[in-house]
Amino acid sequence: MMASLSRPARLLVAAVLTAYILWKSNPRAVLDAVAGADWRLIAVAVLLVLFDRALMAYRWVVLLRTLDPAGRAPLGGVMRIFFVSTFVGTFLPASVGGDAVRAYSVTKLNVPASDAVASVFMDRMLGVASILVMALVGLMLARELASDWTILTGLAFAGAPCVVTLLLVFSSGTGATASTVIAWLPAIARQPARQVLDSIRRYAAYHRQLLRVLLCSVAVQVLRIVQAYYLGRGLGIAAPVSVYFALIPLVLLVMLLPVTFNGIGTSQVAFVWFFARAGVPTAAAFALSVLFVALGIVGNLPGGLLYAWGRKES
Repeated sequence: MMASLSRPARLLVAAVLTAYILWKSNPRAVLDAVAGADWRLIAVAVLLVLFDRALMAYRWVVLLRTLDPAGRAPLGGVMRIFFVSTFVGTFLPASVGGDAVRAYSVTKLNVPASDAVASVFMDRMLGVASILVMALVGLMLARELASDWTILTGLAFAGAPCVVTLLLVFSSGTGATASTVIAWLPAIARQPARQVLDSIRRYAAYHRQLLRVLLCSVAVQVLRIVQAYYLGRGLGIAAPVSVYFALIPLVLLVMLLPVTFNGIGTSQVAFVWFFARAGVPTAAAFALSVLFVALGIVGNLPGGLLYAWGRKES
């Protein structure tokens, strides 16, 4: 019931935010910006999506195989689940829904549920950590933003779960505290929660694998920034690449908020608000936000094809 109630609410939030920002941006000016775009540069951004999706799939495989060294889950099946879950996640709030689909689906490949949840959880947290790393780099490039308390507060909220995860993995004291909290859960949830905690803490013995996944995650963020840069250049935005390195990580953090679907609405607000500080016209920033979201959907289309193919075969 809560899910059915929240879906219309998220759709309403996405529609209201998008309509309001479009109205503020002047729809005619937005259409002119898109009509005059250089689609060759935009095609470069589309090509780069293939590389970031491959890296995203690889980092999850590393995390999953770290807990499952015997490789009980076939690589082909794991890759299919990854791409299908990214497609399904397009229609679910932020990345949370896609993560749930991925964790549930991989258990059908004889992966223990606790390991499945732990691998997806660590993948998400290391992904957020990589965005924070790039956001800090960006603030060094755009020092005027470092004094904005709204931005700093947002970074602090995004960083808190990463710090807690770090302590959960490597601190025995935090692990003991988590076990105490789990003991207060209802009996039906207590054992699964303990198993997930144990799986998460097993990553403490795999520093090299965690570092590899973090580096891959940082590479994904760099690719997304470069994608946005080519989209912006295609729209005629003259801002240097340093502006994109400063602002896109902040935009990505806003898009992670699970209040709409696929960042629609929140991304429009974030692009217009942040890029206005770099002197980018509102209409061009709105057009960039639409293309950036559309680029993510294009990257999810292979999962849609795999999903349709699987349904046809069944």
